[in-house]
Amino acid sequence: MKKYGFGVDVGGTTCKIGLFDNTGVILDKWEIKTNTENNGASILDDIVASLEGKMADAGISKDDVEGVGIGVPGPVKNDSIVCQCVNLGWGTFDVAETLSGKIGLPVKVGNDANVAALGEMWKGGGQGCKNGVMVTLGTGVGGGVIINGSIIGGVHGAGGEIGHMKVSDTETDVCGCGKCGCLEQYASATGIVRLAKKRLAADDAATTLRDLPEVTAKDIFDAAKAGDAVSLELVETLGTILGGALAAIACVADPEMFVIGGGVSKAGQILLDVVQKHFKERAFQACEDTKFVLASLGNDAGMYGCAKMIFGK
Repeated sequence: MKKYGFGVDVGGTTCKIGLFDNTGVILDKWEIKTNTENNGASILDDIVASLEGKMADAGISKDDVEGVGIGVPGPVKNDSIVCQCVNLGWGTFDVAETLSGKIGLPVKVGNDANVAALGEMWKGGGQGCKNGVMVTLGTGVGGGVIINGSIIGGVHGAGGEIGHMKVSDTETDVCGCGKCGCLEQYASATGIVRLAKKRLAADDAATTLRDLPEVTAKDIFDAAKAGDAVSLELVETLGTILGGALAAIACVADPEMFVIGGGVSKAGQILLDVVQKHFKERAFQACEDTKFVLASLGNDAGMYGCAKMIFGK
């Protein structure tokens, strides 16, 4: 008998919601506004109203729904307790218990980067992979570690927070986390732009980047693909730092593959090639041939991962 599940990816601006069947087919998806007023007091009620409205419209009984998976931008413990979501205004509380009480369905909760990783391993770039690491290169650097098909959340809900691995002892700029030398300061979209600004200020080397009113990560990769020497140097720096960080992660998790996602991943093969090259140089020999692939679900990855939490292995 066909069963259903909901995946709810809660962001600071919108909640992306998907209705899935238990084979992993997304039947419908939509968004609602994330109301962060009053410390996000109405967010869960808004989600309940949207889910119940969809069930009514689709003629789906709660008896046919296995549950609701929800991804949030913050640390999560025991698939249930959220440990502060600053962007939502939430403090520490049991989201799974609260939401389940409101809607009358089982609920599981995960960190947004972790559930995106689970989604990619289930139906995305890493489809069929039970042991993988996803790296999300966006405004920041996020990650998710999946072992035997399950998210490794850790005791403090901080499993997979690879963006805050310390990769430099000489950095003086402060990361958003309050410390210095984090991977996020080099491998994110904002990180490589920061490196570009420093490089352009260092000397008057010829580069097409100087002709741009505002340099973006995409500009840097596009210029590198066109053979711009300074841009190639910047991409090499990113590859060196990220490849080294992933080599360290491989010594602990020994994944089958790394799935690279986020806005920076749109650079494509040039990014995979440079990261994999430096990974191989630094990785323990047993891990040298770990696969590198691009994520394929885009902004839907979180919804897929949330649904997967409900449907299980």
